[in-house]
Amino acid sequence: MAPLSAGRQAEGPTESRPGVAFNTVTQLARELGITARTIRFYEDKGLISPERAGSTRIYTARDRGRMILILRGKRLGFTLREIKDYLDLYNADQTQAGQIRVLLAGVHKRLEMLREQRRALETTIDELEDIERQAKDALALKVNEKIAQAG
Repeated sequence: MAPLSAGRQAEGPTESRPGVAFNTVTQLARELGITARTIRFYEDKGLISPERAGSTRIYTARDRGRMILILRGKRLGFTLREIKDYLDLYNADQTQAGQIRVLLAGVHKRLEMLREQRRALETTIDELEDIERQAKDALALKVNEKIAQAG
């Protein structure tokens, strides 16, 4: 792959160390289907820390992996704090046992919240379907009354 040079962006990931791919913010954003601004937001929040080559941010496979976990965590409804706590455990515990425990606790908490929301949604749907039936019945009655009056 072509190395990054001043004033030019490489098309795909570049390699400056054997086996280590690097991406610019634009490349990583395109690959993940998000905006560069989104990546910079997570960087500002301390969730990723790209290397720098001059003023250019260089994202490694590790940064890419962290971004995938961040985006997945957000999609699943975890807070940035919960995601950060989870990611921070990766460096603190080489066995990843602590990270897995935090993940399990977070997943359990999120599942309970979603189950409660599902119960609330099911109740609301049942009520709305009942109102819909009543409204249709009332409308049919009004139409039938009008036909009877006309006849």
